[in-house]
Amino acid sequence: MSEKLNVAVIFGGQSGEHEVSLASAASVIEALNPAKYNVIPIGITKSGGWLTSGDAMKRLLAAPEDDPKTTTKPAEEKELYLLPLEKGSGKANPSNTLDVAFPVLHGPYGEDGTVQGLLELAGIPYVGAGVLASSVGMDKEKMKTLFAHRGLPQVNYTSFLRKHWEADAIKIVENIEEEIGYPVFVKPCNLGSSVGISKAKGRRELKQSVNLACGYDRKIIVEEGLECREVECSVLGNDEPQASLAGEIVPKREFYDYEAKYTEGLSEIIIPAPIDQTLMTRARKIALEAFKAIDCCGMARVDLFLEKDSKNIYLNEINTIPGFTSTSVYARLWEATGIGYPQLLERLIELALERHQEKKRSLPPA
Repeated sequence: MSEKLNVAVIFGGQSGEHEVSLASAASVIEALNPAKYNVIPIGITKSGGWLTSGDAMKRLLAAPEDDPKTTTKPAEEKELYLLPLEKGSGKANPSNTLDVAFPVLHGPYGEDGTVQGLLELAGIPYVGAGVLASSVGMDKEKMKTLFAHRGLPQVNYTSFLRKHWEADAIKIVENIEEEIGYPVFVKPCNLGSSVGISKAKGRRELKQSVNLACGYDRKIIVEEGLECREVECSVLGNDEPQASLAGEIVPKREFYDYEAKYTEGLSEIIIPAPIDQTLMTRARKIALEAFKAIDCCGMARVDLFLEKDSKNIYLNEINTIPGFTSTSVYARLWEATGIGYPQLLERLIELALERHQEKKRSLPPA
C-alpha cells in the first residue's frame, strides 16, 4: 500500500438519483485531504458506461482536466483493474490499484448491493453497508419485514406487485381502504430521494398515486399517513455504531417530497430537533436498532415519524447511502454531534478498512 491511499469515489449511476449522486461526489472529492488520499473518480453514466479519472470529472462533474485533487493519466494508462488478475499476466499496474472505494451512488444499481457485490469480488475495501444490508435497505418491504421481526414500531402498511395491480386494481384499492384507510403514502419499493412518492386522501388520488409509482418499480408499498413530525438520525460505525443527535425536517410543502428535499427554501432542518430529552434518547435508540436489524455497517441515515398527538415514534426507513454533500442532513447531524465533514470522511474510510480486515479473518487461507 502506498503512503497515500488510493481512494476511488464512485458516482453517477443509472437510477433516477443520478444528479443527487453527482452533487454528493463533488463534495466528497473536494473534502478528501490530498495529503492523505489520491482520489480516483469513477463515474457511471446514465446509460451504464464507466469513466475514470479526468474523463469522469469532465463528462459528469464538469471539473477542469488538471484538477490537482484527482488522479489523471494519459489515455493508454487509465485502466483500473477492479477484479484480481492472474499472477504473471503482466497486466497489473500497482499505481492503478485501489486501496478503498467510496461509493456515493444513490438508488438502484449502486445503493442496492450490486456495486457492493462487485467490490466484494474484487477484494476491495469499500465505505458503507455490505451486500445484504444494501439490498435490504433498498427494498422498503423487505426492510420493514426485518424491522417488524426486531419489534421496532412502524406505521401500518401493505405491498403488492405491479402485475397484480394491473390485473385487479379495484380489489387492491378496497383492501387498502379496509386495512389502512386514508390518507396514505404510496411509494415505489426500490427507490430513494422520494422519487415516485405521493400522498393520497381518497380513491381517485390513490389510483393516480399507484399508477405513478408503477412507473418506477414492479413492487409498490402503501403506508398509513399520520399527523406527524419528521425526525432523522445519522448512524456511524461497524459493530459498535453510534447515533447522532436527531434533527427535525420541516418541509414547506405538504410532505417531504423530492422538490422539498432538493429545492432551496422548500424545507428546513432544525438541529437538534426541538424535542425533550426522553424523545431524543428514544429516537437515537430506534435508529441504532434499525441499523443493527439489517446488519448495516459504516453509515446510514434513519428516518423516523413523531406522531403529534401521542408523541409515539415510528420507524420509517433506513438509507444506507444518504445524500452526502457537506450540507446534507447526514453530515450536518454529525457536525452538530461533534464530527466535522472532513473528519467524517476519514472515519468512514477507516471503518471500511477495519471491516475488510475483520472479514479477511474468516476467509480460508490462500
